[in-house]
Amino acid sequence: MAEGRAAMSRPEAIEGYRPLEGVADELLRANGTVRPVWKPMIEFLAKTSPEDLAADFARGDQYLKDAGVYYRQYTDSDSTMRDWPLSHIPVMIAESEWADLAEGLIQRADLLEALMADLYGPGDLVKKGLLPPQLVADNPEWLRPMVGVQPRSGHYLHMIAFEIGRSPDGSWLVLGDRTQAPSGSGFALENRMATARTFTDFFPEANVHRLAGFFRSFRDSLIGLRGPGGGQVAILTPGQHTDTYFEHAYIARYLGLLLLECADLTVTPDGLMVRTINGLEPVSVLWRRLDARFADPLELDEHSAIGTPGMVSALRAGSVSMLNALGSGVLEARALMAFLPRICQQLTGAPLKLSNIATWWCGQPRELAHVRDHLERMMIAPAMSTGLPFEMDGSTALGGRFRSSAQMAVRDWVEANGADLVGQEAVTLSTTPAMIDGKLLPRPMVIRAFAVRTPQGWEVMPGGYARIGRTEDPTALAMQSGGSVADVWVVADQPVKPDSLTHTAGKPFVRYRSARLPARAADNLFWLGRYVERAEFAMRTLRAVRLRRDDTGLDHSPLFDIFDDMLGGLGTDDDQVIPQGLLNLFESALTCAGKVRDRFSDDGWYALNEVTALARTLSGEGGEDVDMARPMSQLLRKHAGFAGLVNDNMFRASGWRFMTMGRCIERGIQTGRLLAAFADDAAPPGGLDAAIEIGDSVMTHRRRYAVVTQRDTVVDLLALDPDNPRSIAFQVEILRAEQARLPQPYEGTQMGDTARALLRLETDLAVATPDTLTGACLLEVADRLMAVSDALGARYMN
Repeated sequence: MAEGRAAMSRPEAIEGYRPLEGVADELLRANGTVRPVWKPMIEFLAKTSPEDLAADFARGDQYLKDAGVYYRQYTDSDSTMRDWPLSHIPVMIAESEWADLAEGLIQRADLLEALMADLYGPGDLVKKGLLPPQLVADNPEWLRPMVGVQPRSGHYLHMIAFEIGRSPDGSWLVLGDRTQAPSGSGFALENRMATARTFTDFFPEANVHRLAGFFRSFRDSLIGLRGPGGGQVAILTPGQHTDTYFEHAYIARYLGLLLLECADLTVTPDGLMVRTINGLEPVSVLWRRLDARFADPLELDEHSAIGTPGMVSALRAGSVSMLNALGSGVLEARALMAFLPRICQQLTGAPLKLSNIATWWCGQPRELAHVRDHLERMMIAPAMSTGLPFEMDGSTALGGRFRSSAQMAVRDWVEANGADLVGQEAVTLSTTPAMIDGKLLPRPMVIRAFAVRTPQGWEVMPGGYARIGRTEDPTALAMQSGGSVADVWVVADQPVKPDSLTHTAGKPFVRYRSARLPARAADNLFWLGRYVERAEFAMRTLRAVRLRRDDTGLDHSPLFDIFDDMLGGLGTDDDQVIPQGLLNLFESALTCAGKVRDRFSDDGWYALNEVTALARTLSGEGGEDVDMARPMSQLLRKHAGFAGLVNDNMFRASGWRFMTMGRCIERGIQTGRLLAAFADDAAPPGGLDAAIEIGDSVMTHRRRYAVVTQRDTVVDLLALDPDNPRSIAFQVEILRAEQARLPQPYEGTQMGDTARALLRLETDLAVATPDTLTGACLLEVADRLMAVSDALGARYMN
């Protein structure tokens, strides 16, 4: 524990904490005493001053910001990225209680697997009357093309998430099953990282079960599904505009898996393939994170613009294991929960260990409409959408015991009108402590728990994440409604050994080869390099022209006309403090980086976000006394931080090479056009000095040449000098070296077209002299670099 913290008395730690009447609470028992699992946390809070606690919370929040954790908040017309709303006080559950809960979740996972196998296999449950046929056939998530398709892995479900809550009597209920593309495991991990940094003194001694072992088991099981033929293991994401994209990228990076979109994939006679810079590579395992109906526009949803044509055919052929199987979303139907107790008893001979939220079925939609009308006439629960919010213990579909005479009347009416009796209970959820304005207050809570399939059977994550209500209103749990999320600590009675994903005790050291770079990732990294370099060139040009306008007091001159033409070629102008064209370049770079978050360091992402945010902030400045050149200097310094991080820290794999080649090509193109404009014989006075300044070589020119600025010295330094990192020759040399390390299209020693083009360009520059390198030649050099860009795109990025 930290020493020197100011103390406060224990009563203050829970002062004002009053659970709602008739509601279970995670902190306090029914008699008002603190649950044993919470006592260490309350004691820690009691000895921590409000100032120290605020600093602790700020440390956790800063971690999330530095890591780039966010969520998308949607409005009617747009979406924006918001800071991750962490509720700093974790939900604490005793190890023994969690063990019982996990046992019930494992039984439920096996039941859902058996149900899935029947729905897409023999259909015995419908034949025997255990499920109404319309509940399956009318469900849009029941995918007829998948009937009879046996999963290559032998199982339909590999990861399941469960929404669970505690009822007023203290028992746990399952509120919903997430089998389609369950999200949240990555956010649970990030919540854990944040809370561990929040409670740096308390967490190591709190006996909290670690999460790394759970993820290691799942990763190993994914790799084990590849089979003897090997092949890639990948996460399939809808793309960066989905609200859970950060999680997809984070988990891919954490587990060392490829992150793919459907556009990366193609189906061939040999199976499902991913387009990489090496060509087509087989994909053996896909962890699907997009809804099933979007996966294949040929057989599932013809309107899907993000699917892979032929995906279903690849699954039929058994060339790929997909988890969870396409069509597993059918299990998420709330009405299905009404039949699980009876199905469980029928299939296993045992009752469900974890109760559902009580549910009942009201037949066809037209019958449900009659039920709704009748309820409204009775003035009972007029707000009804997917279920009927009545209290019912509901141990079987038809045998539930209603708890009021009004509900019994509804039962009689429903039975008299010929509808099957099934519905859904309204449950008052338990509350958990949340720190609100410096005080612990009870807030409603729902936990999402996770189970994954391993060769040894189902394994339940020792924890999860909890959604915490913004107010006492249990309907305000969603982040879109202002709710927050909290870590879930499963606390043991004895110390817990630290664990990590890379635990390799007893195993030999192996250095694994980096996974193949998908063509789409190469394309985004390449254009990230081009956009950041183009933005830098635009900033240097804007600063140069603004300094000259300040010095001369002129708005127009022949020299300024050349500046305007150059800025126009960059897609910007000089009409605002931060021109919109420059903001667009930063946004384009950020978009490209966002599409490769799994391959981009947190520091690099944060630095790029910072320079973009600064540009947005500076764009709001104005007024007659604004120093228009100063914002460009501020942005250039921030931009240099990003460039330094990328050059110093990024692993020298294919991704770095494509980004570096993008920067070199863009710098070479812009430098060639710069010299063609300002080093032309017909250029107005001052052009050569402007070229040296924009080329960031003023000091080098002074040291290198004992003469005043001349055309020959400027062209020599910025075009031909192989030691100047700003020169065209320097860029071409790097391009040749990095291109040679990429996968080559020919066997043996034969040189490819791109390599030939770069060798010719390097040779031409090596034998050129400043006087032979005319303006026309410089523009030709820029065009030849553009041709290299096109050739790289055609070879590696399509």
